[in-house]
Formats: sequence, structure tokens, C-alpha cells
Amino acid sequence: MWTPLATLLLIILFSIVVNKIATKALMRTGLSRDVASFQAQSAFSGAGFTTSESEYVVNHPVRRRIIRILILLGSAGLTSSMAALILTFIGQTSRGALARLGVLSLGLLLLYVFASSKTVDRLLGRVIDWALDRFTSIRVVDYESLLGVGHGYIVSSFQVSPGSWLAGRRLRELRLKDEGAIVLGIYRRGEDGSIRYIGAPGPDEVILPGDEVIIYGHEEVVASLSRRLAGPIGDVEHEEMVERQRARVAAERLG
Repeated sequence: MWTPLATLLLIILFSIVVNKIATKALMRTGLSRDVASFQAQSAFSGAGFTTSESEYVVNHPVRRRIIRILILLGSAGLTSSMAALILTFIGQTSRGALARLGVLSLGLLLLYVFASSKTVDRLLGRVIDWALDRFTSIRVVDYESLLGVGHGYIVSSFQVSPGSWLAGRRLRELRLKDEGAIVLGIYRRGEDGSIRYIGAPGPDEVILPGDEVIIYGHEEVVASLSRRLAGPIGDVEHEEMVERQRARVAAERLG
């Protein structure tokens, strides 16, 4: 019988849809798409949910409820998937097992196309947004549109290494605004392991090695800052980014 195989493919389809719904729900709590997608997949699969970002998730009441539901559904889905997979091949002849393996491979390929299709993601996203608006109280602010994300500007975070151009310096000294970048916040881990958030840090705030900085700016500038090394080479790269920002602002003013 083909029922176990069909059940397995339906479980995988259900898992994909659940992850997309959870990603949208987590984004409505203020997480970026990449972080929301990673945390949703980690919680659903039960693997990898150990990053520092997970602390920001579990400390938020709404995000915590979403993650709890994902973990429960993921546990049930994994058990059902394994059972369906075993039943698909148990008691089959070599020819029958090969036929089921071929159908399974084709089904997985189609599901992969479904999961990675931007058109499907866009259409399904609209349905999910409508359902979340209709049946939940999770409020969304479209920060991506407000900040011009998608027009060359991004909000990103990275950890400051000891050899970074940013490390040990005050924001005033860095003159990041000249490059077109703004530090929105800093996550700082204390000696006891606790994480403190510094929102809208002032010009006298010193960026320490190990800090996770949240930066808004042009993607080229943010990428440069994340890998920029201390010393004269970093200073030269800073001046180059300042000149490019001036040219970028001039071009933007011309439309």
C-alpha cells in the first residue's frame, strides 16, 4: 500500500507550511526574516536551538509561545515521519522498495521546489498574513518598508572581534554616520553570562570586544564594518566608505 508514503509526504508538506507560518509570526514580533526563519526551523526540528539569538526569543513572551508550539508540533512530526518512513519500506520486495524510493525522491524534489519558490512564498505569505490578522492579536510593524530595506539598506548584526576596527572605541570617534551607518543597539554579555541590551547608544558609548552590534545602513557599509580590521588599513577603508556614501547621497537626491 502507498498510504504510508503519501502520509510521509503530507507530513513534510505540513512541516514546511508550519515553518512558514511560524516565521511570519516571529517576524511580527520584530525579528528579521533570516533570524525568524532560523529560529522557527531550529525549534521545529529540535536541532541547533542553542545560539545566543535563542535567548532573545525565549525571553519574549509571544515568541516563547510560538516556539513552544513549534517544539510540540516538531516532536510529533518527527515521530510520525519516522513511523511513516519505516512503514513505507517494511515488507517490500526489492522491486517494490525501489519503486517507492523513486516516488519518494520525486515527491521530495517537488516539495523542495514548493518550499524554495519565491512565487509560492509570496502567495502563501499573503494568506498567512491575512490569517494572522484575522485570527491572532500579533501586531506587525513593517520595519522593512519603513527603513527602506530592499533598496540597498539593511539592518544587520554581528559580533565585534578583538581585532575589529570598532573594538575599544567610542561611537563618537568612529564617525559611522559619515559612512551612512547608525548603531541601533548593542547586546553585551556580562561576566555572569547575562545579556544586557543598550538601546540607541549615545556618542560616548564604547564598543567592547564580544559586543553584538545592531547596525542600520547601506549593505556595502555594513559588510565593510563587520570585517574591518583595526589600524591604518581600517582607517583607509573608513575614508573610502565615507567618499562612497557622499556619492550615494548625491545620487539619491537626484532620484
